[in-house]
Amino acid sequence: MQLLLQVHAGLAVPQQRGSARLRAQATALTKPSSPAGISRYLPVRLTKHHRAGFAYASSMQREKPGPGQESVWDYPRPPALQSVSERITVELGGKVIADTTGAYRVLETSHPPTYYIPPKDVDMQQLKPSSGSSYCEWKGSASYYDAPGKPKIAWYYAKPSSSFKPIANYICFYPSKIDKATVGGETVKAQPGDFYGGWITSKLVGPFKGSPGTMGW
Repeated sequence: MQLLLQVHAGLAVPQQRGSARLRAQATALTKPSSPAGISRYLPVRLTKHHRAGFAYASSMQREKPGPGQESVWDYPRPPALQSVSERITVELGGKVIADTTGAYRVLETSHPPTYYIPPKDVDMQQLKPSSGSSYCEWKGSASYYDAPGKPKIAWYYAKPSSSFKPIANYICFYPSKIDKATVGGETVKAQPGDFYGGWITSKLVGPFKGSPGTMGW
């Protein structure tokens, strides 16, 4: 079986296509930060890390979504930004520190969504700017917030790329680092691996990227 890889910023990743339904729902679709001509299909030298991930992906069984469910494998790449009307809450230290019906979620192939909450709906007294930063090829440079005894509990993009301007300074919490998060009243589970910070609900089917052996997906 021939495997095509799409090269972005020097990283080889399997090419994925999102469903037309999810793309139509998205309020914005991102574009690669580099010119379109840079993204090409090329033969690349696979590392042991990539081979393990691709072997896992080729052998996995994708779950079939039931009524009212979404498959993360129907999400697009580049990722999409979608407004959320459901109530989103975050609890920490025994109290609700975020409560909104004005969130956005980011949808990307193989990942549970991440939810971005407007700062006006967050108790900012519970958060302090953290040191360090990271970079996303789609959204730009991310900064972090700490909470007492919990470093880097959340992140945000002060100056996101043009496709993600609606979430400038919106806050996204790691579900594994807070007491509780809910979407529409349902308590979420954390994405495996504790690296990407996705929110899993009963409306999603996987498998989800993040577990050992999946980083090459």
